[in-house]
Amino acid sequence: MSTEAAAERWQQVAAALRYHNHRYYVLDDPEISDAAYDRLLTELRELETDFPQLRSASSPSQRVGDAPRADFAKVQHRIPMTSLGNAFDEAELRRWQQRVLRLAGDLPLSWVVEPKIDGLAVSIRYEDGTLSLGATRGNGRVGEEITPNLRTVRDVPLHIPVAPLPAGQPRPAVLEARGEVYMRVADFERLNAQQAAHDEKVFANPRNAAAGSLRLLDSRITAQRPLSFFAYGVGEVEGTTLPGQWETLQYLAQLGFPISADARHFHDFEAAVDYAKSWMAQRETLDYEVDGVVFKVNAFATQEALGVAGREPRWALAWKFPASEAITTLLDISVNVGRTGVINPNALLAPVEIGGVIVSNATLHNEDYIRDRDLRIGDEVIVKRAGDVIPKVLAPLPELRDGSERSWQMPSHCPSCGEPISRLAGEANHYCTNAACPAQLVRQVEHFVSRGAMNIEGFGSKLAARFVEEGLLHDVADIYALTFEQLSALEGFGETSASNLLREIELSKARGMVPLLTALGIRFVGSTVAALLADGYPSLEALLAAPPDALEAIHGIGPVSAKSLTEWASHESNQRLIQKLAAAGLAMQHERQAARDGQPFAGLTFVLTGTLPTLTRRDAQAWIEARGGKVVGSVSSKTDYLVAGESAGSKLTKAQKLSIPILSEEALLALNA
Repeated sequence: MSTEAAAERWQQVAAALRYHNHRYYVLDDPEISDAAYDRLLTELRELETDFPQLRSASSPSQRVGDAPRADFAKVQHRIPMTSLGNAFDEAELRRWQQRVLRLAGDLPLSWVVEPKIDGLAVSIRYEDGTLSLGATRGNGRVGEEITPNLRTVRDVPLHIPVAPLPAGQPRPAVLEARGEVYMRVADFERLNAQQAAHDEKVFANPRNAAAGSLRLLDSRITAQRPLSFFAYGVGEVEGTTLPGQWETLQYLAQLGFPISADARHFHDFEAAVDYAKSWMAQRETLDYEVDGVVFKVNAFATQEALGVAGREPRWALAWKFPASEAITTLLDISVNVGRTGVINPNALLAPVEIGGVIVSNATLHNEDYIRDRDLRIGDEVIVKRAGDVIPKVLAPLPELRDGSERSWQMPSHCPSCGEPISRLAGEANHYCTNAACPAQLVRQVEHFVSRGAMNIEGFGSKLAARFVEEGLLHDVADIYALTFEQLSALEGFGETSASNLLREIELSKARGMVPLLTALGIRFVGSTVAALLADGYPSLEALLAAPPDALEAIHGIGPVSAKSLTEWASHESNQRLIQKLAAAGLAMQHERQAARDGQPFAGLTFVLTGTLPTLTRRDAQAWIEARGGKVVGSVSSKTDYLVAGESAGSKLTKAQKLSIPILSEEALLALNA
């Protein structure tokens, strides 16, 4: 067979496979048998074996997966993937609707109701009609690149149509489809049966099975897992205009994406609530797991006007099913000390499965919570996972008591430092007020160095406790005063480990204002709020001097976060801490984009691949961004430089084909010289 004839036949077979994939996985209406489908796939693979130039990443044959990868690259979401706020009863749902009505004013309002699929949220990017990048939601701003694994999910299109769509809209130049990868209940049960038969791990629930399968390093194994996909929205789009959520769902369906057949559009909110109630009553009849329904304001213009508060859009809400509950024994009540000094009582439970998760600990909030419910050690208690996430003891079952149960009292002294604990007037919590309490300091250090804060590699909870115990740390600023002599003198701490830790500590100084603000552990100021505050006040000094009303004027910042920040900043001890951190050389500024224009890498886009000699990928990204550059997850014609280390893979090959300059770590660092 000639090359031309092979290419023509390849196109025919590939088109047939894509069509039958759509019939089988999206429409649930196959036209050919599995055997016939397998014969087509075998022919395609034989053609690609004889004519390797026909094989591409978008071929139906590539859904079997690629070779294992060493790790997952990080992907910066150009438009953040926000989380949804929750309502656990109809009253909360209606309060949300009233807030929307008040904030929307005269803007148009209609409602889209969709099932809340219990899977893994993903982003799938298409450039010129071809799948180019897939990622998990991650923390909403940065996710894991899982492109090869997503290619194996058979109802994820590898291409979107070239021809104009029925609505007359052209194929977009860029389309970022967002949705949920999940596993049908029947598929999950078959998978677990296969796993058990081979004496391999069985999964607790379909959601865990789907998420675990999608994060496997070997996409050939992912390809063997029965994963499915529902699209529920879009992120970045170029080349077409979409007016609202309902229209977007129809557009995605026309492009070949599976969408939920149970999504509905309502102009009347009462009709939307009635539909949600009737649909939720059918939960047990579904072939996939859901944990509620999602209400969304339809018009994108209204969504934009309503905006986002923290990580949650004001224009959408998840109405969750009643939380899963179970009965177990309250074995004991322990207390620990939080980094703000609060004494937290926790329930130690006889292990029990709730919604596919084994629960052995649960929150008890405070002493009043325990007394008001007359909870006793030894009681049989009702436990639920609030929102299907956080275990919580609801109530005892006193009718099951046999007389051996005993009451509990809050200890009078801190379990860590032995100092008296106190309860302030009007406060529900007890506190250890000893500023030198080791438990508080250990937890402050643990939080400060954690991945979501200053991200000091190799500095975990064990080192935090040891350094406090050794008297090396009296506050978090002392981290930057640690010396090689101090560390290398510690038992089990060699010269190499001391040097590595000091290097990571030094690198953390350049993390910037947002990680530092997050690391300070101020109540109600997490990473999302920190980013919003930094955009409003790009100097930490100016931010900490701002009054509450000025902070509340920042979009997304509420009165609780504003008050907490200003109260924290008013304490002299905290002011001294900031001065020590500044003297240690930590970056206290947040660079807006405009401030980066004069930087050496302004306007340049970099891609990182492989293992660099001394810099981690995270540190290389921070180094580039500190000089005004942008780091993205995939190579394209718009990439200015590829930074390649050892074991560079397909990104290096693509960059070479596109004649993109390739830099070593040494060349990258010299680029700024």
